This record gives sequence, structure tokens and C-alpha cells, in this order.
Amino acid sequence: MSSLYTTQTPPLAALYGTLDGQVRAGAPVFAGTAGSVVKRSNAQGFRFHARRYYDGDGKQREVYVAGPVGNAEADAAAERLREWVAEVKAMTADLRLLGREGFQLADSRSYATLASLHLHGLFWAGAVLVGSHAFGVLLNQLGIRAAAYATEDIDIARREALALPSVTERSFLDMLRESGIPFVEVPQLDARQPATSFKQRGRSRFHVDLLVPSADNSFPVVVVPELQAHATGLPYLAYLLGATQFATLLSREGACPVRVPQPPRFALHKLLVSQLRGGAKGEKDSFQAAVLLAVVGETQSGAIDAAFGELPRSVRTSVRKALRLVEQQLADDHPRAWEECAELLR
Repeated sequence: MSSLYTTQTPPLAALYGTLDGQVRAGAPVFAGTAGSVVKRSNAQGFRFHARRYYDGDGKQREVYVAGPVGNAEADAAAERLREWVAEVKAMTADLRLLGREGFQLADSRSYATLASLHLHGLFWAGAVLVGSHAFGVLLNQLGIRAAAYATEDIDIARREALALPSVTERSFLDMLRESGIPFVEVPQLDARQPATSFKQRGRSRFHVDLLVPSADNSFPVVVVPELQAHATGLPYLAYLLGATQFATLLSREGACPVRVPQPPRFALHKLLVSQLRGGAKGEKDSFQAAVLLAVVGETQSGAIDAAFGELPRSVRTSVRKALRLVEQQLADDHPRAWEECAELLR
């Protein structure tokens, strides 16, 4: 039998649970490596504390922390930062272990980018990580190991205006750049349309897409005023964003909380978009859907049926058609999960 996934061992699941608990309790997050706290002097002989670290672009940076050295408040600020750095560094050995054992770790650029958005409060305000990075986060949270995902895309979505304290002074592009990565706007084919995608400057294919639900089957450009940005509207995205949860993004540099869709909705939405996209992307969508249907069907009785009941009636036929394409593997390798899925075909 060729299972779509394997369950992580209890010790590894427990280790993940410990790290997840630390993150949920407010463990420090840095957009880049934790680095170290050092003492520096300027040309005038002023001695101060600084943090030295590597940013998301892989460049070493130093930022001012407090001064002068010897001042009680400045020294206290530096000591607090040292404690935060030490706390993150204490996590990294466990993070590397989880990565070796099949947990999904975000690459350095992706982590720095998402950590920067977290530090600006976007996920608490309602922004949702979707796409392959969200799939990896869900695999870790569900305690399973599946085929690795590889992507240079980050997809950030919001269903409605983000609940930020006020209109932020920084734009979405500014927030991305605070990762240390030199993001630039990607021009649209229609030069009259504003950008909805942001890429690393140069030949890199690494990019971030900003997405919102479309009111119909079109793909409009929609203004996102609270982020001083524009987004691409996608049909049926509102369904995916209708039920979300917090989970922990892991990387070799650290871990941070992100908001992601709930697994059953993620799976059914993937079935739907597999019918819309086709080709290699459609195959990837079908695979990710099958993995999540297998584990949810085997561990969360009734969850798939409940999520299907929330689908717009207009797309249920398409989802059923896509489900038929993964029927054989689910029925052969995950019969209990298929029993749950088969209810959708009746």
C-alpha cells in the first residue's frame, strides 16, 4: 500500500507541540536570523548597543539598539534583546531536527518575508497565508509527513478589510522590504492596471501575490486601502477564507504564527481549482487535496462533509468531478477516508 502520508512519531509530534506552544505564547520573532547583540562606537566615540544579523536577502546587517553603553536604560534594553536572541537560538536545534525528520521548513527568504508581515500584525488583523506554504504549515500541524512542496511564491489573501488599529503609515510593499529583501512591484501586462504582485529585484523568481475574493467569475484588480496596495480578485476565494485558524510556520531561523485556512476547506478548494487550472498546477492541487482529505477523513469524522456543505452550490459538481480523479488512491490506500469522501458523491 502506498500511503499519501505517514504519521510523525510521538516524540517528534511532542517536540513540534512544544515549539508550537512557545510560539503561541509569544516567543520572539525576527525577520531574518536572531543574530547577536554587540557593542559599537561611532566616529565621535559614542558607544552603543547594536544587533548584528543576516536579513532575508542573506546580507549581514547591524541595527542600532540603544545607547550609550553604561546607561541603565540602554543596557537594560540590550539585555532584553539578548534574552530574546537566546530564546530563538535555543529553538533552532529543534527546528533543524524537525526538518531532517520530514517536517516542512520554510526557506530563509520566505520566513523573513512572512515574519515581517507577522511583526506588522497582518495575520492577527485577518490576513491569511494560502497556497503551498499554507499546505506545508498544515502538514506540520496535522503531524504528518508527505511529499515536500517547493515554491518561490507566497500568497497572502484577505477576505475583508484587515482589522488594523488604523491606516498604517507603511504600505504592503514597505512591509515586504523590511524583510531585507529588495522587493519591487511587478508591472501588469496592461500597463494601466496597478501591480498586485511583488518580486525580489533582479532575475529572482521569488515573489508575493496579494489576493482577495472576486464577486463573480472575473479576476478584477481590487484596491486594498489599508495596505496602500492592490490585489487580484479570485473566484471562490471567499470560501477558502471563510474558516481560518492560527498555526506555526517553521524555518531554520525561527518560527512565527500565521493564519491559514482550515484543512477541510483547503482540500475542497484545491479540488475546485484543480478543475480550473489543469496541467502541472492542477496535478499539484489534486495531490495536496488528496493528502489532506486522507488525513482529515481518517482523523476528523464529519469534517469533510461539513466543509462541503458550505461550498457554493454552483461549484459542487466541479468538486465532485475532481474527487473522482483521486478516488482510486483514496479508496485503495485510505479506505476510511474514502468512506467520508464518498458521502459527497451521493
